[in-house]
Amino acid sequence: MKRSKRWLSFGLALTLMGVSAPSVYAGPGGSVDAWLTTADQTSLLAKQAPLHFSADGDSNPTTIDIRPGLTYQTMDDFGAAITGSSAYLMNKKMSPGQREALLNDLFTNKGINIGFVRHTIGASDFSVDGSGNANSYTYDDVASGTDYGLKHFSIAKDADVTSVLRAIVRKKPGLKVLGSPWTAPPWMKTGTPTFNGGSLNGSDPKVYAAYADYFVKYINAYKNAGIPIWGITVQNEPEHSTANYPSMSMGAAEQASFIKNDLGPAFQRSGLSTKIIAFDHNWDIGVNYASTILGDSGASAYTDGTAYHCYGGSPSAMTTVHDAFPSKNIYFTECSGGEWSTDFGNNLSWNMSNLLIGSPRNWAKAVLLWNMALDPKGGPINGGCTNCRGVVTIDPNNGNVTKNVEYYVIGHASKFVAPGAVRIDSTNFAGSIENVAYRNPDGSLVLIAANVGADSKTFKVRMNSQSFIYTLPAKSAVTFKWKPSPGRDGRSHLDSGTPAGVAESGEEIE
Repeated sequence: MKRSKRWLSFGLALTLMGVSAPSVYAGPGGSVDAWLTTADQTSLLAKQAPLHFSADGDSNPTTIDIRPGLTYQTMDDFGAAITGSSAYLMNKKMSPGQREALLNDLFTNKGINIGFVRHTIGASDFSVDGSGNANSYTYDDVASGTDYGLKHFSIAKDADVTSVLRAIVRKKPGLKVLGSPWTAPPWMKTGTPTFNGGSLNGSDPKVYAAYADYFVKYINAYKNAGIPIWGITVQNEPEHSTANYPSMSMGAAEQASFIKNDLGPAFQRSGLSTKIIAFDHNWDIGVNYASTILGDSGASAYTDGTAYHCYGGSPSAMTTVHDAFPSKNIYFTECSGGEWSTDFGNNLSWNMSNLLIGSPRNWAKAVLLWNMALDPKGGPINGGCTNCRGVVTIDPNNGNVTKNVEYYVIGHASKFVAPGAVRIDSTNFAGSIENVAYRNPDGSLVLIAANVGADSKTFKVRMNSQSFIYTLPAKSAVTFKWKPSPGRDGRSHLDSGTPAGVAESGEEIE
């Protein structure tokens, strides 16, 4: 049945289905907390004086209507990657006290409360040895020949990474860890063995079986190290193979076959519940790739969803994939800050628009940035980007930490949106006051808004005939949080989720 081109309002949808709109809701509540980050950095995730809902009055063309009854995806969390370089700086260039303070700031409610991290399965373009030198490796490297039985398998070279991840898990027992490989062991590839570039040796079926077992061994080894692996992506940036750093190409048809015939069955035989996530590359090439995987019934049966990066295209590609495969999940897994753009306000505005607001509004259940920490030179690197920027910068000379714009970008969501929060409907104003709203498991509501325009903007937030007014400077961001008032029965009707008869997951009423 063809979908309507126009959204029906929540109340109208109920009326058309013969269901009375709930009447027990008493209003959105009086006090609203707000945290502000401005382009001039005079406010950096700074708590503001409380705001207050009152009876809705004067009109404002920029009115954000909050509709908690219309729900979309359930959120997992927000975060960044603990790369080898990040872990090295934390472990080797900080004192125990400095490291403890940083991890508390990043991963507990004393700071921005990140709950999701990505790490590289083996080496990436940000992997170093214990001395900080570039270091390419996998978990099963042999001097010559093959090792189908994976007798040489070891995660020992991940010592810094596992040490940091264990410390984080102790602080955040529910931490979600996503593993992504940059390359398979070189002996599994075609031609001369190499970490950098190439592809799996498709002429040898034993390679695919061994590579599937490699993932199983990795998950079990990390579990034994005290780090549960929540999910894996099959290949980082499978359409980008380079001679500059660890990488490997894997076409969509090959990935579908590998998931269907090898990886999925290997996970099933091993009793693993770890999620298998496909693609893990740029928005602009994601639709066709995702369609090949998810359109293959055998591969789709084992595939939780698809993951995306920011380096090409726009977030709307994720909605295209969601609409074609609505039962499959969407994740945003990588975007790097960099010294190619140093204006704080422009960076804040772009990241809020495309990542923290644009990605969830296009069905992403998680938003992850790239390196959690780099040094002032954007390293140490292993052949990759020479001007990237981490969420924080660690000075290797003294262990001091600088919080970058990406810290505040992530913090505007991770500090306030809890795992299990549901995205709810809100009126968006593209190019002006862009926003996204959530209902937390405890019933509190969160609205994240960014003024992506060049001038200060006054807007209204309205819910159930009550509203408040706020003026947001240009290129700035604000997070609002409030707890709805209970109804006559002592609870908000929102607590029960979407009422019966209303389309789930924000689908349009047909």
